[in-house]
Amino acid sequence: MVATKANSVLTILVTGAGAPGIRGTLYALRKNGDRRPVRIIGVDADPGVVGRFLVERFFPVPAPEHDTYLEELVRICRSESVDVVVPQTTREIAVLSRNLAGLKEAHIRAMVSGHGAIEIANNKWSVLETFRKLGLPYPAYQLADSETALLRAVEQLGYPQSPVVVKPPVSNGMRGVRVLRKQAWDVRRFLSEKPMGLEISLEELLAILRRGPDWPELLVTEYLPGPEYTVDAFRGEKVEIAVPRLREQIRSGITFRSRTEFHAGMAEFTLCAARAIGLRYAFGFQFKLDAAGVPKVLESNPRVQGTMVASVFSGANVIWMGVKEALGERIEEATHPITSQFFRFWGGVGVAGECIDEI
Repeated sequence: MVATKANSVLTILVTGAGAPGIRGTLYALRKNGDRRPVRIIGVDADPGVVGRFLVERFFPVPAPEHDTYLEELVRICRSESVDVVVPQTTREIAVLSRNLAGLKEAHIRAMVSGHGAIEIANNKWSVLETFRKLGLPYPAYQLADSETALLRAVEQLGYPQSPVVVKPPVSNGMRGVRVLRKQAWDVRRFLSEKPMGLEISLEELLAILRRGPDWPELLVTEYLPGPEYTVDAFRGEKVEIAVPRLREQIRSGITFRSRTEFHAGMAEFTLCAARAIGLRYAFGFQFKLDAAGVPKVLESNPRVQGTMVASVFSGANVIWMGVKEALGERIEEATHPITSQFFRFWGGVGVAGECIDEI
């Protein structure tokens, strides 16, 4: 693929066309500050995802772990003259980061950090270790690879007097995350709250884990009672920016209402850790406040985040900045983001024959 021209149509391949944030990613690319026309190719392992109706062309691809995934992706990039690949899923960035040299040889540019950085950022324990070594705020934590180690860890972190959090070191979308609480649900909560599946007692968790053939490695951390934040960030060769936003309403791990909050410490922690890890392009970190109001890191998302489109409305389109960095184009100095809010709502796409309509 040849170098792009400033006013030519840019062809962007977006993976994970079925990801919850696909609509926001497409908005960020099409509403770019350069008013650059874009043509978007979507791919996904599921041929029936809604994103196929929102892009110019769609192709089903094998699962990222499949032997032919990379070969098929390269074939599509060549046939569609793709200028840059924007991955959206955790599984895909792991594969793509391992094959950056091969992609470069094929003249394919991908908005992905190096493999070493991706391995660290995708592992919650490694992220906490990074913050600890840098002297940045982090929750108390332990790794547990057996029932005995789990019982010891939850006790040392305050259970049952205080809740603790248990989760796999490597996972995404809140898979495997549980908050251990001794107090059972009462009638009021049972009748008034929707079941979220997060809270569980230690006894209930043990009953689940004992049913597996192997005991999983688990990360046990202190419970942080304060509000949760996401930081949308970009880091390039000459420009970097971090935009913290409060996650005011979360459903199944997806932000439904957020508001920009200029928390200088959180932005500084994000960029400091990103430099140490080696993260580039668009990525994010999640934080939660402890009882004293100190923001402590939860995890990193070394890819386009599900609600990263919110940064567009704050005047910092970090997704587009990542695209330009991958293309080797000049990026203007980042300005201080403005206050903005983001509200998500349920929508849909109706398909009848060749007729497609969005609601």
